[in-house]
Amino acid sequence: MSRPPTEPPDDRGWHRWAPGTRVMVRRRLPEGSTHLFTDLLGVVVANDDDGVTLETRAGTVRVPGTEIAVGKPVPPPPTRVSRRDR
Repeated sequence: MSRPPTEPPDDRGWHRWAPGTRVMVRRRLPEGSTHLFTDLLGVVVANDDDGVTLETRAGTVRVPGTEIAVGKPVPPPPTRVSRRDR
């Protein structure tokens, strides 16, 4: 199986994500990994020409632009309903 190109696409939409936006990022994994990609879900803390920083459940994660295969804004998580309210 061939690996996808390591260069970011020309239209790097992550440049337009404002801090506070909840996003999903598909991140390329290093050569030799058991999988090609992993998905991250988090809130944008910062972004610049080199990549994006997300706050995820596991903590703060920096994703270099060269590792972003695809990403998109996603809606807020659903509100949880307690058993009493059902």
